[in-house]
Amino acid sequence: MLRVQTQQSNGALICRLEGRLTGQGADEVRTLVTRCDSKQEFLVDLTDVMFIDTIGEEVLLFVKRLGAEFIAETSYSRDICERLQLPLVDKRKSAMQVPGNSNGQGRRSRGR
Repeated sequence: MLRVQTQQSNGALICRLEGRLTGQGADEVRTLVTRCDSKQEFLVDLTDVMFIDTIGEEVLLFVKRLGAEFIAETSYSRDICERLQLPLVDKRKSAMQVPGNSNGQGRRSRGR
């Protein structure tokens, strides 16, 4: 299952993905992204993604070609970004722009 949240913050469009980026869900993300304003800065938060299949990887590469930057705060999401050569957001920029990053380190508190 995939959950997608979008919001605008400080002139950037932020797309948070949670769960499994696979198949039809990945295709829906592609459709969503193509409907967005291409003049805005675009950030994709992969921190809460647990699994990405080949279709999901193709979608991420497509989003990269559109100029997106990626937020990856887990080892799995960082590995995906490294393997696909996805540009990561500067940590200082991430902490300032992504709402919910209350600890100032570009991470959302998990409340555990």
